[in-house]
Order: sequence, then C-alpha cells, then structure tokens
Amino acid sequence: MGLEQITPTRTFNLLYIILDSIFIIILIGLLLWKKKKSTLYFSLFGGILYFLVDYGYFYLISHSRIIYYNETICNNSITALILLWMSLSYGITNFAFIWLCLKKDEHLKEFLLLIIGWWLIIPSIASLGGANNIMTYRTTTAYHGYMALLLAIGYFILIIYNLCTSKEKRVNLLWLNGIGISVQFAWEFALLINGIRPFNENSLFTLIVDSLIETNLGMPIIFGIYKVVEAIHIRKQNQIAMDNIE
Repeated sequence: MGLEQITPTRTFNLLYIILDSIFIIILIGLLLWKKKKSTLYFSLFGGILYFLVDYGYFYLISHSRIIYYNETICNNSITALILLWMSLSYGITNFAFIWLCLKKDEHLKEFLLLIIGWWLIIPSIASLGGANNIMTYRTTTAYHGYMALLLAIGYFILIIYNLCTSKEKRVNLLWLNGIGISVQFAWEFALLINGIRPFNENSLFTLIVDSLIETNLGMPIIFGIYKVVEAIHIRKQNQIAMDNIE
C-alpha cells in the first residue's frame, strides 16, 4: 500500500453544513468574549489559508479535489462555496486548537473539549437532515510527497536549532509533534467513526498518514509565528509598564 492509494473522502448533507457554520460563529463569539484576540486572529488566518490551499491548489491547480451533489459533479461556484465552508470550519478549529495548545491557555481544556466534542457529535445530529448526498474527495499522489518534504525540512531546522542553543531555549519537539499530530488525528478519527469518511481497506492507512503529515508539516512555521507574536506582546506589555512608571 502506497501514498497513491490514499483518497480522503467525506460524505455529508446540507444540515451538516448549516449546523457546523453555526458552531463556527459560536466559537468565534466565545473567543471574542474571553478576549482571546491572538487566538481568534490566528484562527481566521487558518481558515483563509486552508481555502487558498484547498480551492486554489487542490481544486484549481492540481485538480485533486472533486465534489459531488446527488452524484453529479458540482460546478465551480458550488465547489467554491462548499470548500469555503470546509476551509473556514477546519481552518478555524484546527488553528484555534493549535494556538491554545502553544499558549497553554488557561481555558485550554474547555475549548478542546468543545471543539473535539463537536467533531464527534455533529454527524449524529446532522443525520436528522436526511441522507448524505454531498461527497468530496481528493487524491494525494500530486502533493503528499511535497508535504512530507516540507515536514522533514521544518523539523530538521528545529533539530539543528536545538543542537546549537542552550537547554533553556530549546524547542520541545515532542510537544510540538504531539500538537500537530493530535489535532489532525482528532477530526480524522471523528470523521471515520461517524461514517463521514468511508471505512475500507485504506481507512487506517489514511488516518495514520494524514495525522502524521498534513497538519504537522506546518507546526515548525506556526511555532515560529507564535514566538514572534509572543515577543511582540511581551515588548508591548513592557512598554506599557515603563510608561506607567514614568
């Protein structure tokens, strides 16, 4: 079994899209309410980034993304709308998951329970809306090799950094890998056990490979962004403290 046999597929209905869209609005509202601005900004960035990759690269450039409605291939407009929802949904939740973990946020457990819990229960609620007549799938032959290469380069740079720096400044690579793998695994697993992803001879292989590569490849870059944002925040806090003293 090779990477060319991985064809991530999802089937869902219109109620699934509606309910999930409402949840995303609620999640954004909760982040605003708890004043988690950096998490919110990063989450929205994630949603936009996912759309650019999914619609721009997977659909327009590599032609590896296809969406069916009632067994008919969707046109460009419908495909763009469905991919916009999918991208905002998983981009916002994934990036919120990652950012809160990197921050070791005080409400980390509550938000992770909210996000993972929603991934687990939404298919059951959406089943009230009838049969799953929307199907999307993408082949991986065109890009998984590049993804693995980016992952290897990113973590190699961090390993070299750790070898060249003092102990107190080293990056916790196991923690970083744990975040990158667990966020993808959580929703891949939720999709699989709820029948959104079909269960077949490739299911376990798809679950493992996607979890190891797809989100995890961006963790070194995300960690770099997080450290820059954290440094800017600390600098601002110090400046405010200095201004108050003066």
